[in-house]
Parts: sequence; structure tokens; C-alpha cells
Amino acid sequence: MPLRDFDIAGGQANDVLDRRCLSIPPTNWYRSLAAAGLRNPDVHGPARYWLQVEGSFTRALQRRCARSFHVEVGYEGFSLPTREEAMHLGIPFRQFAWIREVRLCGDDSPWVLARTIIPLACLEGKGRRLRYLGNKPLGAYLFSNPDWQRGPLETGLCNNTIPGQPRIARRSVFSNSGKSLLVGEYFLPALYC
Repeated sequence: MPLRDFDIAGGQANDVLDRRCLSIPPTNWYRSLAAAGLRNPDVHGPARYWLQVEGSFTRALQRRCARSFHVEVGYEGFSLPTREEAMHLGIPFRQFAWIREVRLCGDDSPWVLARTIIPLACLEGKGRRLRYLGNKPLGAYLFSNPDWQRGPLETGLCNNTIPGQPRIARRSVFSNSGKSLLVGEYFLPALYC
């Protein structure tokens, strides 16, 4: 049975992110690409490459660009993760976390919506830098620091009815000395169609 993430669409964070009517839809998460593929064969099409990118996703996007890559911050601040996100990270449901929602844009077009949940424990010591990334990619920070280790990738099938919104996503947990954060990447059709 998939894990469900119902609380993301709507709310203050998405109102800020929604500059071009883009929002992160509720998503069913599957522990493997094969399990998600049983529900939606599109994951085995052109999106498959992006679902399986190893290493820095940002670097892979930059390589695809003909001209430029940039990050647009939609929302950054302390907020409550969804119940499913909190359970996935093993933090109390009502505990605030630093939440970052951005658009990853290639050649002046949004390709990916990203949502990162950073629990309070991750913001101590060197982790304080995570609150001040601004328009710098999170991947540059995580992959330049060997203390952060990525867990397995999960595949997400987005529940939306609006054309042009994400239909497929991926996420993973990054861990460092018993502290974990969650990174979700929601692919806009322009990325892989």
C-alpha cells in the first residue's frame, strides 16, 4: 500500500510558490520504481531517467540546460510538515521544521518543484547554514559534505487534475550523525515530455 501525503496542496507555502499556478500536489509514495510502475506505467517512460538519477539531481539538471539554470525560492520558513512527512522522518507530528519549497528552472522554464523538510535537530551547529541557502541549490550543500548520506529513492505518483502540474516525483532521506532531512522532487511535464 502506498504512503499518502495529503496535506501539501493548499496553504501558505503553496500560495507563495504558486507564482505561475504551480503547486505540489498530494502524492502517493512507493518504495520502488517497479511498485509505482504497476499503478502508472509512465514511470517507465521518459521520466525513468530522472527518477533514477544518482548523485546530485541539480547537476543532472544543469547538464540538460542549453543556456542557464537557476533556483527560485517559493517559500522558506518554520512550518509544520504533513503528518506523513513527520512520520517518515520520525519526528513528532506537531513539531515545526524548516520547510523549503523551490522551483528548479532550466533555460528560464520551471522543470521541478522541490520540497525539503529539515527538522530542528538538523539546524544545529554547521546545519545552521541550511536556513540561509537562498537561491543556492540544496544539492550543492548536501553533496559537497561527505557527512550527509542519501537513503533509498522512493517514487511518487501525484494526485492532480490540473494540466501541467507534476504527475511523477521522487524523494529520499539524507542522514548525518543520526539526524535526517527529507527532499522531494516533483517533475513538471516540461522536464521529460
